[in-house]
Amino acid sequence: MTNSESRSAENQTFSDHFILVGFSYLNKLQILLFLVFSVIYLFTVMGNLFIILLIKVNSSLQTPMYFFVVNLSFSEMCYTTSVFPQLLIHLVVEEKTISIAGCAAQMYIFFFMGLTACCLLAAMAYDRYVAICHPLHYTTILSGRTCVQLAGASWIIGILVAGSQTMWLFSQPFCGSNRVHHYFCDSQTVEKMLCNYSWQNVFMSLSRLVLFVLGPFILIILSYVRIISTILKLSSVEGRHKAFSTCSSHLTVVTLIYGTGLLGTLNHTSSSTSDNFHLISLLYTVLTPMLNPIIYGLRNKDVHGAFRNTIGKVIFSHKRRC
Repeated sequence: MTNSESRSAENQTFSDHFILVGFSYLNKLQILLFLVFSVIYLFTVMGNLFIILLIKVNSSLQTPMYFFVVNLSFSEMCYTTSVFPQLLIHLVVEEKTISIAGCAAQMYIFFFMGLTACCLLAAMAYDRYVAICHPLHYTTILSGRTCVQLAGASWIIGILVAGSQTMWLFSQPFCGSNRVHHYFCDSQTVEKMLCNYSWQNVFMSLSRLVLFVLGPFILIILSYVRIISTILKLSSVEGRHKAFSTCSSHLTVVTLIYGTGLLGTLNHTSSSTSDNFHLISLLYTVLTPMLNPIIYGLRNKDVHGAFRNTIGKVIFSHKRRC
């Protein structure tokens, strides 16, 4: 058989849907995974929703920093929701299929929320920079209008970049087997199924990575260079400690998101086994969204205080009714 005949035969095997292989190799253990992932998903959604509602009902948390936390928590909820419902269904059914349109939608939301989160982290770094380096002008520089513009720009960048990337990818023909060796429609996995997969595809992916993922990260690094420089100039040890503590939650989230993202990218470029591939992917689809409410909840004194006040108001209101 010639090369052209072989390619033609591959084209004919492709249908109008993908098969997400996912955790099929675990057989009966998939039921246990279903239970574990259901608890994790519920905790992630409820935890991020709790942070959003707590910030909304407490006037003490109506600051630029927590305005961005609300946006980040919402994006993390949507991010994990783009993957988990489909994953949970596929863990309990025999036929693990997803339509091409459904795959494109899942990929778009995953892209959209991931890129938006990166931009929001850069906006939060700018917030910390202004708070520490220009405290007297904080409310003037980061007015309500400026915060809305920064958050809006983050969401718009996510919408446009994710939309263009997804449309470009799914406007091209796919060849060969329709089996996706992943538990969701990951772009780098699906890209390799294109008939004309070439250096142009790699260039497009790298361009997106450099401009809209590494770009915000560089802004974060530059902000913290100025922040650390300013903190080290403070004469008071207590003042330095307080300044560092206001950045700890944000730095932890940045480390988690970019650290797990880097592991995932390196994993794609290596010849790792499917077991390692799935485990590393779980770090950025499961771990980071789940830990976000813990980091901004359990490790944050302002949120602790707001939570106690809210509980106190509820108890007081209940006693008055009784």
